[in-house]
Amino acid sequence: MKQEFGDYMKHLRETKGLTINQLAASAGISGSQISRIENGLRGVPKPTTLRKIAEATGVPYGELMDQAGYLQDQTLSSDEAVPDWATSKDKRDFRKMLEDDGELMFDGIPLDKEDKQRIKDVLTGLFWEAKQMNKRKKSKDTK
Repeated sequence: MKQEFGDYMKHLRETKGLTINQLAASAGISGSQISRIENGLRGVPKPTTLRKIAEATGVPYGELMDQAGYLQDQTLSSDEAVPDWATSKDKRDFRKMLEDDGELMFDGIPLDKEDKQRIKDVLTGLFWEAKQMNKRKKSKDTK
């Protein structure tokens, strides 16, 4: 999946007429990170990084998430990233985390839809990272 996504990213960048440095500057990420993604030397980017690339290239965020392999489980909405290794219990835990639709505020001011989505993206990445680390820790503890 890494190399397939890397090839996709390179084609996307070239189609948009961007150099690695131009895309990096526009997305607010390093050129070396983009180069490693395109060459398959880095894993598939996290959803927050994909959002930056989507905004910089004008490509829909959902399209990048799909190309990166995050949207393989269609039982969740298209904006929710689910890694291949996630079990049904993991997916249930993730849905539960996102179900709380309470008003998000910062300093007493309700957040707009865009800010809520950014927070959701960050929480999504952190949730799956924590789940994966926990699984690795459990497997080391059982050895």
